Amino acid sequence: MMKWVTTVLIAGLIVLYFMDAAFKIEILNLEIFIHSTLRFFTGFVLIGIGVFYAHKIRLKNAIYFVLLLVLTDDLMDYFRQVNNFSLEFTLHGMYMLIWGSLLGYVVMKYSKN
Repeated sequence: MMKWVTTVLIAGLIVLYFMDAAFKIEILNLEIFIHSTLRFFTGFVLIGIGVFYAHKIRLKNAIYFVLLLVLTDDLMDYFRQVNNFSLEFTLHGMYMLIWGSLLGYVVMKYSKN
């Protein structure tokens, strides 16, 4: 039962490690850690639980809300003169959203049993 949760978590951490190594992203940097955590938990709660598991939010509305959160986060970085807008960070953020949504769905699916 919890085997799937553990598998998704460990596989996601392994892919995250290799992605960070390939893109030379320091995940322990406070800025990157905050961005990654925001995107992970946004995917976990909104998409994984709200859309795929509970069907309380339509996918279209969740995508609009995620885009609004990500755009707001990027605008805050722009006004603080934090320059981390690149293809690597965009791919990293998309991966964190997808991994978070998959883990959120699996956790909710197997927590009911």
